[in-house]
Amino acid sequence: MEKLNREGIMQVLPHRDAMLLLDEAALLDDGTAEGRYRVRGDEWFLQGHFPGNPVVPGVVQCEIIAQASCMLMKDAIPGAVPYYAGINNVRFRRPVRPGDTLVVHSELVRSKMNLYVVKAEAAVDGQVCAAGEFIFMIAKQ
Repeated sequence: MEKLNREGIMQVLPHRDAMLLLDEAALLDDGTAEGRYRVRGDEWFLQGHFPGNPVVPGVVQCEIIAQASCMLMKDAIPGAVPYYAGINNVRFRRPVRPGDTLVVHSELVRSKMNLYVVKAEAAVDGQVCAAGEFIFMIAKQ
């Protein structure tokens, strides 16, 4: 297992500051990936979503899933940028709130050339919050 903290994640991903949405990530021995993000409550995306009832937007949950899933293709990323190429059959099942730790599990379904298809889910305390299929394109800079 290869486990990375935020500094290690920044060696793999181009994301920085407010858009780096992982606290830790790992490429597991079985070839799957795991990522974690603790929602602190002061994030920019909670400021108006929703006043008095902060909920992590679904698109931000998808971004957290994407960043964690990039561990599956980390060897292809140096000198390149991972872009979303598609999102299929994503469902949101439970709100994510401040104080929650979102845990992402993802697995590579298939890859061809620079396209990667990943099946992933994000959960809090074992309850699935978001799940679906995510497609990435790795583009050289």
